[in-house]
Amino acid sequence: MAPPPTPGERRLLRIRGLTRSFREGTRVHRVLEQAAACIGTGEVVAITGRSGSGKSTLLNLISGIDAPESGSVCIGATEVTALGEPQRTLFRRAHIGFVYQFFNLIPTLDVIENVRLVMELNGARAGEAQERSRAVLAELGLAGRERSAVDQLSGGEQQRVAIARALVHRPALLLADEPTGNLDEATAAEVLPVLLAAARTRGATLLIVTHDAAVAALADRVLELRDGQLHEHARA
Repeated sequence: MAPPPTPGERRLLRIRGLTRSFREGTRVHRVLEQAAACIGTGEVVAITGRSGSGKSTLLNLISGIDAPESGSVCIGATEVTALGEPQRTLFRRAHIGFVYQFFNLIPTLDVIENVRLVMELNGARAGEAQERSRAVLAELGLAGRERSAVDQLSGGEQQRVAIARALVHRPALLLADEPTGNLDEATAAEVLPVLLAAARTRGATLLIVTHDAAVAALADRVLELRDGQLHEHARA
């Protein structure tokens, strides 16, 4: 497996010349065109842009779920885009956490089993996985719900479980794709600070894809994906 990101490195994520297109019938739709960005360790960065601009595609390239046509993604000391697919999977599993709009919890597993699974896939001992999962669930306000079925939880509670799952293996990079998009306004206002506080407490870098201006306003920086490139959004 590739080495982990270098601790304390100021620039955790470097994106250079990233290009990706998709064929739609006879038409080629280029969603990324020489996109570039540099994001520091511990930064919270919002990625905005119109629907279909390529925000989710960008996250897939950063995480190594997909491969670009050209360009590179480096996370710490590792050039993710230079790894083969099996190595990208192992790197992603060990060093990246994901929070999705639709919680993506496994309904046949209870709360703590959903969280613990990430550590088990990374080869952690059963006792360590259980202990750390309990601790992060308690931190996120879910103590006592460890053995609950996930479909018995509210939407906000399910997203907290998803956040716990993203955090439990202590990743250097957190990727959140519209993390409040499936929540009502009041619940989103409760859950988002939990995610931000957990990331900042750990010194993790957090990228949030969002269309919500209120969410973007909480980030350290805002990058708008427009015409295939990332543009720094000036604060008012």
